[in-house]
Amino acid sequence: MDKIRLKKIPKKIVVVKPSSLGDIVHSFPFLAAMKETFPSAEIHWVVAKGLEGLLENHPMVKKLWVIDKDKWKDLKKLDRTVAEISSLSSALRAEGYDIAVDLQGLLRSGLLTRASRAPVRVGFREAREGSTLFYTHRISGGRETHAVERYLKIAAALGCETGEILFPLPLIKESGQVRTVKAEMGNYAVIAAGARWTTKKWPAIKFGHVASRLQERSIVVGSTADAEDAEEIAALSGGKAISMAGKTGLGELISLVRDARYVITNDSGPMHIAAAAGVPVVALFGPTNPVRTGPYGDNHVVLAAEVSCAPCYKKACRSMRCMEAISVESVLQAVRSGLTRKKK
Repeated sequence: MDKIRLKKIPKKIVVVKPSSLGDIVHSFPFLAAMKETFPSAEIHWVVAKGLEGLLENHPMVKKLWVIDKDKWKDLKKLDRTVAEISSLSSALRAEGYDIAVDLQGLLRSGLLTRASRAPVRVGFREAREGSTLFYTHRISGGRETHAVERYLKIAAALGCETGEILFPLPLIKESGQVRTVKAEMGNYAVIAAGARWTTKKWPAIKFGHVASRLQERSIVVGSTADAEDAEEIAALSGGKAISMAGKTGLGELISLVRDARYVITNDSGPMHIAAAAGVPVVALFGPTNPVRTGPYGDNHVVLAAEVSCAPCYKKACRSMRCMEAISVESVLQAVRSGLTRKKK
């Protein structure tokens, strides 16, 4: 096992993990292990704009550095991007971090890790885009390992106890909108029909048929980009589902998910929020590998069609046969199996 000898107890630690939603949720056990081992250390976090709601008001995170990484990709704004990165680099360096941890493993995150000038800069040996050049220590994470366990390998290398896996979700102040929806819905399921890749999306018509046959009413969640599919699902449900897609912030999404009886979902951020909150999940997988990114823990059901080309990790596909092959009946059977009933 990789081990890093620390010369002193760290006072300040920065974690570079800008995205994505699910990946940040996967890193919460790492955060918990670090805070347990170094309780007096300030932990700061570099996060992408739009995802800061996952870490705002988090009792274990002292400071957030919010970066607009999507705008950094716009070559027309290269001058502004260079200026922003330079300013951020100076600010990180001024903090005087003892440890910088890159959980993202890309060129941009490697550069920010290097910019911190922390004497201990840790990342994965398998990191991409040359980011390993910026680390002082490289830890073997393994490619066929669940993301939660990969991140904990870095915590273990830093001397943390990683036997108990905890998901410390942020403190959420529930909005009046969410309280009203919950009161009206009673016992409800959540359907998360969106995904970052088109290839990871089960057809909306099938989600609609499932919603129409569930015992519970359903709340369909997602981003603004998912709103059209969510409205289709609600329309097909025969009045048993409502759409909240595009109508909630991250805090409200977490609040809706954590009180659901169960969640039916593609490989998506809400899936990981549900698993972290201990809510049973029926997860539908096609082009991605549930061994790496499936719902973590037990009391979940993963449905994946047995097709020779999966997992392919492709973001575009003509046939989508891996997702099309998952039947409505198999999803309903997973719900009826009892494995998805939330334990009280």
